[in-house]
Amino acid sequence: MTHGMFLDRDGVINEVLTDRVKFVNKPGDLFFLEGVGPAIKQFNDLGFKVFVITNQGGIGLGYMTSAQLEHIHKAMVDRLAQFGAHIDDIALCPHKPHAGCACRKPKPKMIEDLAERHNVDLSKSWMVGDRDVDIQAGKKAGTGTILVGDRNDSKDKVEADLSFPDLAAVAEWFAAEQHS
Repeated sequence: MTHGMFLDRDGVINEVLTDRVKFVNKPGDLFFLEGVGPAIKQFNDLGFKVFVITNQGGIGLGYMTSAQLEHIHKAMVDRLAQFGAHIDDIALCPHKPHAGCACRKPKPKMIEDLAERHNVDLSKSWMVGDRDVDIQAGKKAGTGTILVGDRNDSKDKVEADLSFPDLAAVAEWFAAEQHS
């Protein structure tokens, strides 16, 4: 079994709710946060399988189609390749918020499904997110949890195991831990 790095997309990999972009509904709305490409490359080099798990209620709400989301994710993967970085797989929940589906974070189904598909040991894996729903999903799946940024605005505060300003700082920490 291997270990995995499960990354939320919006707010961890790319900008969201900024002056430049509110939501990512087309590839042109995808702006990487500082240091994301090298950070994911570092996770690859450290032996992590890297996954993106993302709630994409915009599909269920009709703001974009599944095909449009595939174009966004292809653009993300292509751009990461420019850094020598790769994503092993992407899981998404296309349902409307509050639809009661089994896959929407904070439920752990996307993490558990990817772990099963890719033979990942969840007890040696991490969920990185910028909101409580990400941390809750990781805890329910049995991963370590890492909160990044300052977007954590939920009323149901859940304490992450670690917290960093961004994904680049997470990668730096893991690299230092491996060498210590």
